[in-house]
Amino acid sequence: MKKYWWIGVLVIIVGGLLVWTHFSTGEADTYQTVADNSSLPGIQTGTAPWTVELTNLKARLAADGLPALAQEGTALHIHQHLDLIIDGTPVAVPAEIGINEGAGFISPIHVHDTTGVIHVESPVVKTFTLGQFFDIWGVRFSATCIGGYCADATHSLQVWVNGAPYTGDPRMLPLSAHEEIVIAYGTQAETPTTIPASFAFAPGL
Repeated sequence: MKKYWWIGVLVIIVGGLLVWTHFSTGEADTYQTVADNSSLPGIQTGTAPWTVELTNLKARLAADGLPALAQEGTALHIHQHLDLIIDGTPVAVPAEIGINEGAGFISPIHVHDTTGVIHVESPVVKTFTLGQFFDIWGVRFSATCIGGYCADATHSLQVWVNGAPYTGDPRMLPLSAHEEIVIAYGTQAETPTTIPASFAFAPGL
């Protein structure tokens, strides 16, 4: 049996190569998020309210490496709630973001109604980001701008997650289950005095 020791060594080497290949070329646990979405096709850079941009949706999905699904995925099914406040006034998140019924596809991140609830329904378990949501919606979003509103000497763009200020790049904010996300743009006087830390999701969400 000793003369076949090299077979065991070969098996270990081949196995190691297969593992290395899997992790070096296989799918990552997150999709890419473009650093700046202002140049993506169909991005809205005007004032609120913003419409649901579908004409260029597939191109924006491709920019983030996201799939256009024939149906909602089931491997990952989580929800977040988004509150938008511009110049002290709430702005509704429109229904049907990421859903192109005419073309027969749906984005893994999408919105069904006007409650502000975001649905992440993916056939694979990966990390999705707030930046990807705005790419799908078709609205400019960065650390300093949302749509046509950009921070300046008297106005700021602030983000809170579950009631706490978020100081990182908001485009890279991971979407996790039952997050309450608040985005507010305006002067100091227009900044909300009370930031919700949670949202009452409907049963089953």
